[in-house]
Amino acid sequence: MFIHLTNAPRNYAWGSLEAIAEFRGTAPSGSPEAELWFGTHQGSPTDATATLPPLEEAHETLAEWIDSTPSLLGDELSAKRRDLPILLKVLAAASPLSLQVHPTPEQAKAGFARENELGIALSDPSRNYKDPYPKPEIIVAVSERFDALCGFRPAVEVAQIVDALRATNTPALAPLLDLLNDPTNIAATLDWLLGGSAEVTGCVAAITDLASAPGAAHSPIADTFTTVREISAHYAGDPGIVVAMLMNRVCLKRGEGLYAPAGLLHAYLSGLGIELMTASDNVVRGGLTPKHIDTAELRSLLSFEQGPADLLVPVETGPVTVYSPPAPFSLALVSPSNTSVDIALEGPSIILADSDEITVADPSGAAATIGRGDAAFVSGDVDTVSVTGPGRAWVAVAHA
Repeated sequence: MFIHLTNAPRNYAWGSLEAIAEFRGTAPSGSPEAELWFGTHQGSPTDATATLPPLEEAHETLAEWIDSTPSLLGDELSAKRRDLPILLKVLAAASPLSLQVHPTPEQAKAGFARENELGIALSDPSRNYKDPYPKPEIIVAVSERFDALCGFRPAVEVAQIVDALRATNTPALAPLLDLLNDPTNIAATLDWLLGGSAEVTGCVAAITDLASAPGAAHSPIADTFTTVREISAHYAGDPGIVVAMLMNRVCLKRGEGLYAPAGLLHAYLSGLGIELMTASDNVVRGGLTPKHIDTAELRSLLSFEQGPADLLVPVETGPVTVYSPPAPFSLALVSPSNTSVDIALEGPSIILADSDEITVADPSGAAATIGRGDAAFVSGDVDTVSVTGPGRAWVAVAHA
C-alpha cells in the first residue's frame, strides 16, 4: 500500500530563503524555510493526501493512518509501537545550527523517566528529553557543498591551534591556553567555556578580533579563523565559537554523507541535505543557540574522543547508492534515468522525489506517481518496489 504525502516547510530562522523551494520546484515563500519533514512526528504532521490502491477509509495525516492501522508498519514493528520510528527531512541551512549531542537508548529512557518524575512539562524549554528514544542521524549533501562540525579534532591539531594563538601574545587567551597546554584536556576546557565567566567573554572577544584582523588570512590556522568569522557573524560573543575551533570542520560534496551517533558533538553550518533519523526530539545543546543549555547533562552525554571525522561511505550498485549507518534505518538514492530500478525494502519506508517526478510500483501492480518534493509512505508488508521516471528517489527504510 502507498500513501501520498506532502508537508509545508518549517520556518526556523537559520533556514534558507531559496533552497527548499528550489528542491520542491516552487516559488520561494519570502520567509526562511529550514526543514521539510516526512513522518509521523507530532512536531510537523505529514499530510496524507491519497492512498493506492484507493480505500474508503480516510485520514488527514500519516500519523492518523498508522495509529488507526498499526499493521501498516509490518508485523515486527507494529508489535512495538503505533508510530513510524524514522523521520526523513530535507534540511536547508543558511546559517549555523546549534552545537548539539544526542543520547544513547539507555540515556534517553532514563532521562525521559527522570524528567517525568520531576514534573517538568514537555513544553518546558529547560526540558532535555521529550521522549524515551535515541536520535542517531545521517545527513547526505544535496547541494554541491554542505558544511558541518563533527567531533573533536585530533590532539595534534588542537596543539597547533594553541601554538598559533600563543604566538599572538594576547593576554585574554591565557586561561584558555593554560587549559589546553594538554591538548587532550577537552572536557575541562568545555566546562570552562560554558561556565559564563568574564574571562570566557574576554577570550571569545579576543579570538573573534584575531579572526577578523588583517593578518588572519596568513595565520597557520587561517581555516579555523574562517570558521570563527562565519559563526561569529550569527552568534557574536557565544562561547560556542571557541568550542567550534576545537572541532573537525567537514565539507561534504554532493552525495557524501555524515553519521552522527550518540555522544558526538556536531553542528550543521550551511547547505542543503537529506537528513534521516529516528523520530525523536532529544537534543542537548552546547552553544550557538539562544535555547537552553544544560552543561551538566551535556557533559554526561558527550564523547570527548578526539580524531578526524569519519564520512559515511555509501555502497553503490549501478543506479542505487545505499547509506547504511549502524542505526535502525538506512537511506538509498535511486537514479532510474527513465529506466526501471528494483529496490528491496526491509521495513516501512518513505520515498521522496528529487529533481522531477517518479513512479513507484509494488509487486501487486499498485503504483504511485510522486511529484517533485513530495513523498509516499510504503507499508511494511511491501518488500520490493520498482522506481521509474526522470527524477531521483530518496528511499528511507525503518528497520525493526
